[in-house]
Order: sequence, then C-alpha cells, then structure tokens
Amino acid sequence: MKSHQINNRIRPGHLLYVAEQGCRSKYEHQDGATIAEIGKEIVFDPSILDTYRYDGWQSVHYDLLVVCATVEFADRRYARSNIQWSRRFIITVPVLELDVWQQPMVQTYLGDTLRHLTGDDWYFYFVEADKSAVINHRQRSLDFGDIKQFAIAYSDGLDSRCVSGIYDQGSVRVRISKSKDKIKYGERPFDLIPFEVKIKSLESGVRSRGFKFAAITAIAGQLSGVSQIVVPESGQGALGPVLIPLHNVYADYRNYPTFFRKMEHFIKVLLKYEVTYEQPRLWFTKGQTISAYLTRPEVRPEDLLNTRSCWQQRWNIRIDGKLRQCGLCAACLLRRMSMHAACIDEPVDMYTFADLTATRYGDAIPRNNNVRSKEMIEYGSAGVRHLQQLADLSEQPNAVLRPHAFEISRAINTSEQDTHDNLRKLLMQHAEEWRNFIRAQGKHSFISNWAERGAL
Repeated sequence: MKSHQINNRIRPGHLLYVAEQGCRSKYEHQDGATIAEIGKEIVFDPSILDTYRYDGWQSVHYDLLVVCATVEFADRRYARSNIQWSRRFIITVPVLELDVWQQPMVQTYLGDTLRHLTGDDWYFYFVEADKSAVINHRQRSLDFGDIKQFAIAYSDGLDSRCVSGIYDQGSVRVRISKSKDKIKYGERPFDLIPFEVKIKSLESGVRSRGFKFAAITAIAGQLSGVSQIVVPESGQGALGPVLIPLHNVYADYRNYPTFFRKMEHFIKVLLKYEVTYEQPRLWFTKGQTISAYLTRPEVRPEDLLNTRSCWQQRWNIRIDGKLRQCGLCAACLLRRMSMHAACIDEPVDMYTFADLTATRYGDAIPRNNNVRSKEMIEYGSAGVRHLQQLADLSEQPNAVLRPHAFEISRAINTSEQDTHDNLRKLLMQHAEEWRNFIRAQGKHSFISNWAERGAL
C-alpha cells in the first residue's frame, strides 16, 4: 500500500514528506503537504559525515541521522497552537534499511520516545531509499588511542565542560553545537553534527533536540565500542523542568531519566546495541558540579568563563564588540547562581543585563540598545519564579515529593526511599544556593522583589 494512502487514514495532522535529492516532484501532488528535500531543506556535509564513517558504520546509522533531521524539521516547521500543546505529525521518510525501520517494535519505540519527549503524536511511514543516490564517502581509519570507556555529549555549556573534566578517563566527546572548538580539548572524532536543517523556525521550544543529541551520541558510542553514555546535566537542569513545569506547558523531559530509558529501548531494537545513558550528576547542583571540577589539578576558574548557558539568543547582543549572554533568563540565572556558589566572580561584561543589584529593572537595561523591555521582564521573572519554586519545593511535605521519587526511582532502578532522600537533599542544596545568591543581590534589588512574588 502506498504511503500517502496510509497517511490519509489518520488525518488530520501535519503531513510531511522527506524527498531524496532531485525527487521533490514525487510528492508535489499531495494537497496540504510539506516537502523537505535532502540536499535543500536537509543538508548533509560530506566532510563532517565522513568523520563518522569507519569500521562499524552501517546504513542504518545514516538512516537514523535522516530521521533526526526530519524530526527537527517537523518540530521547527509547525508552530503549536495557543489552545493545545500537542501536534500530530504524519511523516514519510526514505531509508536504506527498510526492513529494519518497518519492524513494529522500532516504530512503536520511536513514536513512544518522541511522544514522551515532545508531547506530540508522531506517525512514521518508511519507504525504500535509492541506494545509488547516497554518497559513498571514503572510509577513514580513526585512531582512538587508548581504550574508551564512555561517550559524552559535549557543548559550550558549563555542565559538559565540567563533567567531561571530572570524568575524563577515556571518553569519546561528541560535539553537539554548530561550530568547532577554537581550541581542541583532546581527540574529538565526532566534532560536529553532520547535517543542517534549513528552515525558519516557527516553534521556539524545539523539544526534539534531546532526541537528536541522544541519537547522535548513541551512534558515536556504538562506533567507538562503548556501551555507556554520560549525560552531563546536573540535578536542577535534569529534574527541575519536570518538578516545576511552566504553567500550561508540557513538562520538559529532555534530561529526565524516563526519557533516557525510552531512548535505550529504541536504540536497542533499532541498532541491536545495548547502551545506557548515565547521569552521574543527577543528585548534585550545578554549583556542586563546578566546585568538583575546580578541585582537579591545573584547572582554573578562568577556564569556565568562555562557556555559554543562555537560552535567549535574541538578547545575545554585542556591547563594545563583545557578544554577551542575556543574564536574565532561567538558564543564565542558574548559571550565575551556580558560579556564585562555586565562588567564581564573572566579569561585569559577561551579560547584557549585568547588574542584578539594581533597585528597578529599568536601571539594569543596558543603555543605547534596542531592548524590548516587556518581553525580557516576562523571561526574567519566569526564570526567577522557576528557581524560587524549586527552592520552595525543598520545604514541602514528603507526600508532595513522593510521586516524583516513585517515578524517578523506577527509571534509575533505585529504591524509592533512597531516591526520595537524594531528591530532598538536592532540593535543599539548591534552596541554600538560591537564597545565598538572592541575598548577595541586596534586599532592595529587583531580583529579590521578583523572588518574593514567585513563592509558592
């Protein structure tokens, strides 16, 4: 049965066809459908993809990269409605290993994993790709040197920089940002994502990034012969978005243990590869992770100043020629609080909104810059409210924490009591760091005022 006939049976939904290069016309008769063509909307860089290709490479790895790009395209292409969070996608994808992707368990775990991660419904139909249309990259022999023990997703963030340093005993670092390091930190065979999705994003959340990073790291892990993948996120970033979800917004599971268990099942049935996503900093705050990193020999606080945390790219503006992070979104506030907890003084020119001790928000706005004050107040106050509510959760009775402890304990295979105790300890440590950070801004600061209004 043809894929478009199957698709019609489960409308309504966003209909997306991925076309092989030069085959766009194959789907142009489909009314209301969107077409993403490989080579145009989805572009693979042969020089990058080549670094992934050596002994152990399989066609299904290439297929998985195409699926990752397709998921990202769909997630960015269709905006969520103001009425309902969930969207429905009906997607047709060409793959080299058709028999593998048509397995019921593969399709079940793929849809279930993405549904849990994004809150959307995903339906995939796979068609056979033209093998002759796929570029045959030359095989490269990459010398990994010493035996590797685990793979780790590596970005410009604080957690990945610190955790890769704390546990750097034979790791394969998988680069998950858009540009290469200016300075190489050891051997990095998986230095860039080998594809680019070319589309103007209509949806800002892009929860599917978690799937892309987990899948690419799994490919790197399998090719490198390791079965462990280290997730560097510390406790607040991993658990906080689910413990304290934003109002009327589906909880963010990108670094939550339940997502990684589903991802493990999907990778196992697809790649026949047993992998575990480990979260060694799950019960530690970001501040504690930074402090642990600083205890290593030859590590200096200055080594962390060129990391980036900001979510709000539109507020990353240049002042006196230097690109600054916004300094006020939830990610920036968590960063600033954590650096304060680790006793690291950041330069005043690190952030656009640098002075958090100002009495009024208006006094913190940089001069001679086009800043949309209302929008940034919303971002900043939401960030303060989230961190404050996470701190307040430490004082809630056991009955409030018990459902979370039960879910997490099942995901990480520990006792519910131990999980509850660790969760309580994490929240108490966060609350202490948050109180100290707010106190340091002064009782009359606008941040202190926002924190008081954000209490549960």
